[in-house]
Amino acid sequence: MPIARAASRAAVRLGAVVLSGALLVACGSGSSGGTSDSAGGKVTLTVDLFGSFGYQEAGLYAEYQKLHPDITIKQSDTQEEPDYWKSLQTRLAGGGGLADVQGVEVGRIASVAQQQSDKFEDLKQYGADTLKDQFAEAKWSAATTQDGRILGLGTDVGPEAMCYRTDLFKKAGLPTDRAELAQKWSTWEGYLDLGKQYMAKAPAKSAWLDSVGSLYSIMIGQEKERYYDASGKLVYEQNPAVKTAWDTSVEAAGAGLSAKLDQWSPQWNQAFAAGSFATIPCPAWMLSYIKGQAGDGGSGKWDIAKLPGGAGNWGGSYLSVPRAAEHKKEAYELIKWLTAPEQQAKLFRDQGLFPSSTGAIAQVADAKDPYFSDAPIGQIFGDAAKAAPVQVLGVHDANVAQQITNALSEVERKGTPSAKAWSTVKKGVDNVIG
Repeated sequence: MPIARAASRAAVRLGAVVLSGALLVACGSGSSGGTSDSAGGKVTLTVDLFGSFGYQEAGLYAEYQKLHPDITIKQSDTQEEPDYWKSLQTRLAGGGGLADVQGVEVGRIASVAQQQSDKFEDLKQYGADTLKDQFAEAKWSAATTQDGRILGLGTDVGPEAMCYRTDLFKKAGLPTDRAELAQKWSTWEGYLDLGKQYMAKAPAKSAWLDSVGSLYSIMIGQEKERYYDASGKLVYEQNPAVKTAWDTSVEAAGAGLSAKLDQWSPQWNQAFAAGSFATIPCPAWMLSYIKGQAGDGGSGKWDIAKLPGGAGNWGGSYLSVPRAAEHKKEAYELIKWLTAPEQQAKLFRDQGLFPSSTGAIAQVADAKDPYFSDAPIGQIFGDAAKAAPVQVLGVHDANVAQQITNALSEVERKGTPSAKAWSTVKKGVDNVIG
């Protein structure tokens, strides 16, 4: 983004609201379907999302309504994506209470494409197949069924970097130059070693990173195969990449490097302004969250460097149209416009949501962010997006990831032994997946 501060993708995840002609944050509580004004022939489109998609902050809803005076947009949002998804499943099963546009997180898109394709419109009937060349292949294919139905258009992706507090680094006697840091923490082992150096001279009440859950999430985002293999088999227990990310996170907890803050919790939100941690694994959408929580007082204190261990992706979303939507064609026209290169580029420059549109990626290559010490965010995240692996997505990716990060929270906050916590993961996954 340039970042104004995208509600963060979280943005945050601060509450459910409904806005007419606007979008505050994006989460999907339950919205009703679109409506028509019989007197004036006007159409009200409902959009139901999670986290912050940034459309309101970037002025895109207002712009679209100006271009289409007969359209009014109403946004509803839910605080947490798991809550949003659970509500969406209930409404899909019942066939009622669905919005004209529903957001789908990347960890859920395989479930939509492989198990719920009958619940969503095939956008090809509206001409979506002509848009394929505008999107990265991995982004496009994930929302396309084996028989060629197109069930969503991609919004952002989550190329990864590392955000850090230069003022806290200086107090601990560490270098602050982003290129030098990228070299020192070129590996995760180097990152942990630097963290131990930081903790030896850290300012009072400050840790190296926010949580080991965020460390795990960013590491696993560097892997092509995580929880499922290409055949659709659940392989997280045998996958060495999962074990490495788990063991590294457990090591960080044992070394006392973490502030022990559950992501998206009120305590975590407050910690951004309080300086409770010096680094945070940082997919592109995190920039706006940091701005929203740290506020103006954080401007110039943050910087961004290349991620340890290579490029990866964490997050990203889609916009889909349910079969039960009232205004399907109008909904398609809206999501087509919102995901077009011009709008995706504007969202990045204004909100920090990195584009999935190849044309938009080229448009933002020179973007810098003054809030983050003029870091060349277009280059940093653009390079990461190009180098990130094409990930194998499974139908329960998000569920498995949630069980793992929940267990890691127990490790860091309660000192639960690694083996016991991993046993909890397996039981949790079995219960959720069945």
